[in-house]
Amino acid sequence: MMNNWTADFPILAADENGNRLVYLDSAATTQHPKQVLDAVVNYYNKDNANPHRGVYELAMRATDAHEGARHTVAKFFNAKDDEIVFTQNTTEALNLVAYSYGMHFLHEGDEIVISVAEHHSNLVPWQRVAEATGAKLVYMYPGKDGRLTLDELDKKITAKTKLVGIAMVSNVLGLRAPVEEIVKRAHAVGAVVVLDCAQSAPHTPVDVKKLDVDFAACSAHKLYAPMGMGALYARAELLEKMPPFLSGGDMIGAVHEHKATWAEGPRKFEAGTRNVGGEVGFAAAIEYMNNIGWEAMEAHEYMLLNRMLSGMRAMPWLTVYGEPVADGRYGVVSFNVNDVHPHDVATILDAGGVAVRAGHHCAQPLMEYLGIGSCCRASVAIYNTAEDVDALLENLENVRKVMGL
Repeated sequence: MMNNWTADFPILAADENGNRLVYLDSAATTQHPKQVLDAVVNYYNKDNANPHRGVYELAMRATDAHEGARHTVAKFFNAKDDEIVFTQNTTEALNLVAYSYGMHFLHEGDEIVISVAEHHSNLVPWQRVAEATGAKLVYMYPGKDGRLTLDELDKKITAKTKLVGIAMVSNVLGLRAPVEEIVKRAHAVGAVVVLDCAQSAPHTPVDVKKLDVDFAACSAHKLYAPMGMGALYARAELLEKMPPFLSGGDMIGAVHEHKATWAEGPRKFEAGTRNVGGEVGFAAAIEYMNNIGWEAMEAHEYMLLNRMLSGMRAMPWLTVYGEPVADGRYGVVSFNVNDVHPHDVATILDAGGVAVRAGHHCAQPLMEYLGIGSCCRASVAIYNTAEDVDALLENLENVRKVMGL
């Protein structure tokens, strides 16, 4: 029996004519189940106050909500509570690592290794670190199938490597990186590994201890939770030696006229009032996913991707980027219709009630490497159905007719 969780998502409800949006842009942001929306509203209705700042009951409840959410996120990544820093999103989390670790512990002659397929959030910060410190930025390039080879890892991760930044799953190719092999080689030469989990955490377990990474970043809004919320995992011993990223209230131990000391653990990196409502929504989204279970979610999304790619393989006028198989692919299929601009494709699909993304997907170096300016991207989530995929395929058949091809 096919699973269908669409009913949990109010924004995807059918209109009075029975029409429902086919939303295939979840890699940009997911929609929210009622369980998450209710949790956020309940917090603001009953528990809203500034955490860590008051001894009255309401403030204590807000603090419990804040720290309780941290515990839920920590369990999600198999980390300790004091290894989770709340941020706005993956971008802020990666910038935190770049500035608090990269700027202080990388030096001239060191090498930073990343993939050419990285999202700008895991690329531009390292460009700036390299420029400021004199370190060298080294790129790994995927093969024709879109996957990094072990030979490429061996060529690029050397004794000069001090940091490797890699997306566990590419936001364009949708393919999983060989994280275990990257970690093995990086740690063998004393380098740290920064894992971008923005596109992997919604689709497959991210066990930071099993993967043995040093840093991992994710965005809550790609995990069925509110925008403006994210998390950074960092080994406790690394957090301890890193200086603060932002300064101000709540990240201090004590402040005097001419000096200050810092709070311990993740609070050192959480300056100012926190987005506790977002944190509550983050925790509720994780609980929602836990109630469904990884086995069911992965099986459902595999079915969707396999159906989509099978249909696309029957379209000789359509190009899929990355090996066009569901195995080792999570959430994303990027493609172009030959002789049709991606924005035209997306506009025609939208007229048919199908929402996909078109553009460079914040991965311009990858676009240049692929020899294209932009592409379309269809991305799935647990609320999508086989009928959604069929609607995409049917409307793709219509694109060339509309364009007179």
